[in-house]
Amino acid sequence: MEQKYHPDSVLPKNPCVLSRDKLIVIGSSTGGTEALNKIFAELPKGLPPIVVVQHIPKLFSASLVARLNAHSQIDIFEVNAKTQLQSDCAYVANGDAHVVVSCEGGKYYASPLEANRVSRHRPSVDVLFRSANNASGKNALAIILTGMGDDGMIGMKELFDNGAYTIAQDEASCVVFGMPKKAIEIGAVREILPLQKIAQRIVDYAHNRIRNTGKKEPELQTQSEDEQESD
Repeated sequence: MEQKYHPDSVLPKNPCVLSRDKLIVIGSSTGGTEALNKIFAELPKGLPPIVVVQHIPKLFSASLVARLNAHSQIDIFEVNAKTQLQSDCAYVANGDAHVVVSCEGGKYYASPLEANRVSRHRPSVDVLFRSANNASGKNALAIILTGMGDDGMIGMKELFDNGAYTIAQDEASCVVFGMPKKAIEIGAVREILPLQKIAQRIVDYAHNRIRNTGKKEPELQTQSEDEQESD
């Protein structure tokens, strides 16, 4: 079996403790292309920058970006070079490199990083989430979607512990309830939502209708079927 590398192997942990602009990070794997398509099709303009890791072969990441762009009001780009992040834009890791977020001069950047696989993946959700915690910390919103394995749980726990708002897709709407389940099990998740509620939660975050949480044990918020039907 392939050796499993920790995020420490490619990116030091240096949590941000400053107040900075909002940043959204999303990680997904099996079933994630459809989940992302649904979310981005429902997002309006007026959002902070979004950075995405989807486990996908290198040859298919550009086509994923094109597909998402076809149904989205915001502009979506593949990260192939260091890029300054802009509002109303999303940035997707290419299929053969990690993507790392940094903050320089008060501005966010996304850069490809060619390094070993982390949590058995490149791009790795753990690397993205670790970098988001280093760059944005409590100011970030992190979302983990459907996928096999446990990539993302380490970085999401770091974000949660630093006060970021964290969301996991619920089991019923996941194709594979692996990555969200692992993040929930280690106490890294603030709220569990069905896929159809996630776009609205992103809007809530952008408009200050949800807040960062501070360091404490998670008090999971879930929505019942009755609540979902009444919305």
